[in-house]
Amino acid sequence: MTLANLTRHAGEWLRGAGPMHDVVISSRVRLARNLAGMPFLSRCNDTQKQEILDRLKGEILQAGVAPKVFYVDVDAASDLDQALLVERHLISHPLVQADHPRGVAISENETAAIMVNEEDHLRLQVLRSALQLNEAFEEINRIDDLLEQRVDFAFSSRFGYLTACPTNVGTGLRVSVMLHLPALKLSGEIDRAFRAARDMRLAIRGLYGEGTEAMGDFFQVSNQVTLGRSEQQIVDDFVNDIVPHFLQYERRAREELLKNNRTEIDDKVFRAAAVLRAARRISSEETLYLLSLARLGVNLERIRDIELKTLNELFLLTLPAHLQKIHGRSLDAPRRAEVRAEFIRRRLGGE
Repeated sequence: MTLANLTRHAGEWLRGAGPMHDVVISSRVRLARNLAGMPFLSRCNDTQKQEILDRLKGEILQAGVAPKVFYVDVDAASDLDQALLVERHLISHPLVQADHPRGVAISENETAAIMVNEEDHLRLQVLRSALQLNEAFEEINRIDDLLEQRVDFAFSSRFGYLTACPTNVGTGLRVSVMLHLPALKLSGEIDRAFRAARDMRLAIRGLYGEGTEAMGDFFQVSNQVTLGRSEQQIVDDFVNDIVPHFLQYERRAREELLKNNRTEIDDKVFRAAAVLRAARRISSEETLYLLSLARLGVNLERIRDIELKTLNELFLLTLPAHLQKIHGRSLDAPRRAEVRAEFIRRRLGGE
């Protein structure tokens, strides 16, 4: 498995299959862990950081966390390869921006990724398409158990797992779902939904996590508190309470738009599909906006000649790093806009 192979298909988070996939794009479960007897990264010297990387890389690759695992030395990876991994949600911006030894181990099917030397010594994540949090939680527990058989993690009988950020102390668990909420955005109800989320002590972030904007009407919703609650309680809250609230809000907004503004919605979604099929130059931002509307049109059964799977693939494969990897060379922004438009036309059978 190589990074070049990743551009042949969409990642797990955009597979477009599974429960509630019309609204819930993906489910993610993440665990933060640190080695016992070693300082947090912010207090480590360069020698200690390299020692942590070398040790954990070896343990991860020998633990059998997945049938096939490939490792990327992020410190040595090109800017383009780093951007590719961020676009696929396999590494975080903080891991890219760090200036110390760091890496990531990735399962061949991209459902699991283990970052070494991000904010904590280890950041384990499992991704699943649509609403499959229980399945993701079961898998990350299995991986966590395998690693804990090989290394000792920093743990307090009083506080639980010890982490660099106090909000992760306890279970070290972050649960998040990626939601597509175009109808709430179009109806002006998105702020109301977000206020309800904040009342439930949830964090709302953009497409690529903290500090990023909500592109293409994608929003990440995650828990903010881990201390004092069990891992299963946090997962159950999402599955049984939090996600159903968002599903209800978005689906109701879609029904109301169709009932009261069918012509306006048809104009938006069909115009979006037409531009995608005919444009000769198109930016990443405009592409995500138009694909979001087209996806809404498919889910509302207004657009019937485009498959949801195709749109999901285009969300990813038209991003800057993916386009350049697919074409095998660096492209400046104007040239990317041309190549992107041609790529979309070809996939959608445009002019």
